[in-house]
Amino acid sequence: MNQPSAKTAASLLRKLSLGTLLVAGVASFAALTAAAPASAQDVKKLAFVVNVPADFWKFARVGTETADAELPGYEVEFYIPGEMSAAAQKKILEDLLAKGIDGVAISPVNPDDSTAILNEVASKAVLFTHDADAPESNRVMYIGTDNVAAGRQAGELMKKALPDGGTAMLFVGTMDAANARERSQGIKEAIEGAGIEIIDIRTDGGDQTKAKANAEDTLSKYPDIDLLVGLWAYNTPQIYNAVKAAGKQGQVKIVGFDEDQQTLRGIVAGDILGTVVQQPYEFGYQSIIKMAKYIDGDKSVVPENKLDIVPTQIIDASNVAEFIKKVQATLGQ
Repeated sequence: MNQPSAKTAASLLRKLSLGTLLVAGVASFAALTAAAPASAQDVKKLAFVVNVPADFWKFARVGTETADAELPGYEVEFYIPGEMSAAAQKKILEDLLAKGIDGVAISPVNPDDSTAILNEVASKAVLFTHDADAPESNRVMYIGTDNVAAGRQAGELMKKALPDGGTAMLFVGTMDAANARERSQGIKEAIEGAGIEIIDIRTDGGDQTKAKANAEDTLSKYPDIDLLVGLWAYNTPQIYNAVKAAGKQGQVKIVGFDEDQQTLRGIVAGDILGTVVQQPYEFGYQSIIKMAKYIDGDKSVVPENKLDIVPTQIIDASNVAEFIKKVQATLGQ
């Protein structure tokens, strides 16, 4: 079957509008519609907590909504911290404990500094991690990406971008997060011996304005740099914006993570080589469904190694149009 043309893909992409997640000052949440049982006191409460305000999480929200609709007797809430910090997440968790939460799934910003509060949650409720793990905590299980393997996929894209070697810079919110460390590890494993030098890893603390500034500064400080790599969903669009503003499309290669609409647009245009996409919808859906089953006594949902790995995929010019259709279907567009 012939691949859809770039014009077809661009047309599909124009229909894709992920929107911007509404974030309040300290923490915002949306109480999702539940199939309520007859008695309010019988309702069990589950919470899905993310790490940073980003459109990436809109897919996970749809997953939690779908799961919520399938679970009579459960009420699901979706929490977005007002800033990317362990302190902001700690406040959310303390509030959840105060209201008597039954289960929490969280992507910890800094698992090493959050062990105490995570264990406090685990002592009073079912605790899952998603997206980024906290293996030193008492969490029941992790649902999400094998981030080392995903990093290797990004490394393969980097080798494709620079078959003769070259220089690269990595960009991410924070290296305190397990997924950031693991992705960079996987990248380094994949490019070993390929002649690709990673100059540095620039962090932005979850601030998208700073993310763009980091890319702009890199292009200014290293005018001959060959490749820029975004490790979190919002990094690649900001890299793309900086490269376009500098008029260096095609000259500076771009590799990214996740399916932000600007990233997909860049792939359609031929300005971004490719991106490693996760399945955040499954993070949301599987976390809620399996927490409820576990609470109801079905311990078989937990693998022996306590890791429930959701596969990743490389999206490039060969499959971007098909992937856009899938994204539209997931979001009901």
